This record gives sequence, C-alpha cells and structure tokens, in this order.
Amino acid sequence: MDLQLTNKVALVTGGSRGLGRAICLGLAAEGARVAVNYYRDLARGIDLVDEATDLAREIKQRHGSDALPVPGDMGKPSDILQMFRLTETAFGPPDVLVNNAGVWPTGFVKDTTEAQWNSVQQVNLTGPFIASREAVRRWIDAGRGGRIVNITSQAAFHGSTTGHAHYAASKAGLVALTVSLAREVAQYGIHVNAVAPGFMLTEMARDAIDQHKEQYLARIPLRRVADPAEVANVVVFLASDAASYMTGATVDATGGMLMR
Repeated sequence: MDLQLTNKVALVTGGSRGLGRAICLGLAAEGARVAVNYYRDLARGIDLVDEATDLAREIKQRHGSDALPVPGDMGKPSDILQMFRLTETAFGPPDVLVNNAGVWPTGFVKDTTEAQWNSVQQVNLTGPFIASREAVRRWIDAGRGGRIVNITSQAAFHGSTTGHAHYAASKAGLVALTVSLAREVAQYGIHVNAVAPGFMLTEMARDAIDQHKEQYLARIPLRRVADPAEVANVVVFLASDAASYMTGATVDATGGMLMR
C-alpha cells in the first residue's frame, strides 16, 4: 500500500529514542522528510544530540530520506516555536506532527509535590497543546490540511497502580484534547488522532518493566511487551492518506489491554 508520504514533512517530538525513534524510521521508510526533535538540558548535563544526529544519519543511509535533528524541550513554549522555525527553514512547513515526547516519573500521589505534578502536565499535555496549536494555525492560514498524531497511553483509561497517576492524568487529558481538536479542525481538512500504546521496550519504561514484569505481562492478553516498531506502524498509518476517513480516534495498540 502506498501511504503517499513521499516528500511529506514530519515533525516528531521526542524523536531521538524509544518509540519516537521507531516512528521517525517508519515515516522515513515511507519517504517522508523527518525533523527529529531531541531533548537538551545543559544545566542538568542532558543532551541527546548525538542520538538524534546518529538517527538522522541512519535515516539517510537506510531510506535515502532527509532528516534533521531539532533541539527542543516540550516543557518550554519558546522551544516548541523554535522547533517549527528550524523545521520550516530546512524542509518547509510540516505536513505531519507527531506529539510523542513525554515524561514518566514515579511517585505516588501522597508523595507528589505540586511542582512535580505541574512538570508532568507541562511536558505531556501542555506541550502537545502548544505544538498542535502552532501546526493548525499554520495549516488554516495556508488553506491546507495536515495530520496530528498524539501518543497517549493505556494508562489514560486504566489509570496507574505503580506510582504514575500524574502521567495517567496527562495522557487522559491528551485523549480529550485529541477529540476536541479533531472536532474543531475537521472542516479544514486537518485530521487529529491518537495512539494508545501499552508496554514497550523503551529506555523510559525498561526499568519499571524489569521490576514488575510478571505483573505487567499478566495484564497483556498477547503475553508480551511490544517492540516500539509495532506501535510506530500504527502511527505511520494515521499520519498517512490511508487514514483519510479517521479523525478524533484513539487507536488501541496495547496487545489487548484495552480492547475498546
């Protein structure tokens, strides 16, 4: 099936590792030009530029598609605006926005401070809101359509039992944002959908999966944790013209945890 993504421009937040990396590779395999957003916080000694640069090089070598590392913290509105500017300068305006970046700290509600709560909401919910706002403003002003794919979670529907209530709440909010925004912008030819992954073998979740493996596997009818590429395939589909009659949907990619 031709997904008609050749030469489309895709901006993937949190694209340098984990699910984001798999999404970037999946989009590039279909011919898209990819802006690979990565996180940088020099004050804390965190800089994923090498990962993003290596991925951009791999995309070029494996798929012949253009890729650009784009720094930006989804918790900072100014960084999000800069991500769009850098993408537009290199490739032109994005056709696809994938809101994938997120944080997953551990802390039960009784131990969570307001600052910790707000930090999770800022990255996981407010960041996608700002990025989506910037995308739809551009598309509406230009009189063109576009596609947004939000990465939510099964926790948006099931909640958390392992100290991730702030994460679950942010992802539930993202589901509601997906539906509301889809209703607002459908008339402009803009499609907004979401994917709800279950447990994946990513850097963010690996320690928790190792610590609670049997507990997690017992909740998955397929009895295994996903490879990120399996979830990325769903994202790429929603980013494409093959999903032309879908908007406001949250697709279950949980190995059967949701079945909704």
